[in-house]
Amino acid sequence: MKEAGRIRMTTPLVEMDGDEMTRILWKMIKEELLSPFVDLKTEYYDLGLEHRNDTKDQVTVDAANAAIKYGVAVKCATITPNADRVKEYALEEMWKSPNGTIRSILGGTVFRTPIIVRGIEPCVRNWERPITLARHAYGDVYKNAEIKIPGPGTASIVFTGADGRTLTEVVHEFDGPGILQGVHNTESSITDFARACFTYALDIGQDLWFAAKDTISKKYDHTFKDIFEDIYEKDYKDAFAAAGIKYFYTLIDDAVARVMKAKGGFIWACKNYDGDVMSDMVSSAFGSLAMMTSVLVSPSGVYEYEAAHGTVQRHYYRHLEGKETSTNSVATIFAWSGALRKRGELDQIPELCAFAHRLEKATLDTIAGGRMTKDLALITSLQDVKVLNSREFIKAIRVKLEEILKQN
Repeated sequence: MKEAGRIRMTTPLVEMDGDEMTRILWKMIKEELLSPFVDLKTEYYDLGLEHRNDTKDQVTVDAANAAIKYGVAVKCATITPNADRVKEYALEEMWKSPNGTIRSILGGTVFRTPIIVRGIEPCVRNWERPITLARHAYGDVYKNAEIKIPGPGTASIVFTGADGRTLTEVVHEFDGPGILQGVHNTESSITDFARACFTYALDIGQDLWFAAKDTISKKYDHTFKDIFEDIYEKDYKDAFAAAGIKYFYTLIDDAVARVMKAKGGFIWACKNYDGDVMSDMVSSAFGSLAMMTSVLVSPSGVYEYEAAHGTVQRHYYRHLEGKETSTNSVATIFAWSGALRKRGELDQIPELCAFAHRLEKATLDTIAGGRMTKDLALITSLQDVKVLNSREFIKAIRVKLEEILKQN
């Protein structure tokens, strides 16, 4: 469906704007690569740190609820403030991670996959196919409670049941100041995580690994292991066998060692923090932190697309000084293309799906043709490449996109 030469949308995307250099790129991408070709329909939420502070972070909650309403969201990278950021932005408090807040509301699993392009070879020589990280999207350190211990005393975990009975476990006998952290998870969330991973593995026909640390965490991590194993044996074992794929559990340290010797082409399921760290390792080893897609899939079928990297703070400060930057926008472009494709699938708009594919092809063809940002130029095997600044790279993609669209 087209209107005035542009593809018409029928249902809005939930658009979550962000912070720093990625916010600058966000605007460029919309201006150069989206609005000229798509009659873009979005419900906009400003998740920039200043606005989150002004709304006492209510805007993040509102954005997550809007994603549930409309089914598809696209998110820019955002700042998770630390003590330095509290001072820099004069925050009322150290607000929680927006991603953590959204994930706790939506639930689901984050699937992160490297973007493969000719001329950018993985640092790990034997990796031949992408490795998809499936990151549990609820709880653990992202929904924690912390106490700074002032002096000697006893720290305990206490659970009070609805029936009034209590469970108590001593954590540590402090003989001086220290720190204490409490994390949690739920069996329902772990079950959703496991089912999402098994279903996704069947959908794309790839082996599934799950890794945790049950030898040390004999209740917390072991519960993850047990739930995965129980669901697999009851509901997925026969389907996996029929599809010719495998599921296996291993310790997280063993998985890290094994993945370095693997050829790729599998899904690696991790708990929340492990997935956060390992996805950065995998994306960097495949070429660049800016070359990894990320999609949160909720149990109810909500999809939220974003880049797997942060706000590119160092480049933003250069930008504020009026200096040129060469910031890689590929993962942010793919966040938009992924969201537009899913919106097109759900609304049965094939033109929108086709546009998303062509936008991705234009992006990869631009790089394969030797025009790229500095981070890629430093690691490419291509010869005589041209390094482009942030805006030039996006404009070069537009030129390639217009060529592709004329051919179709």
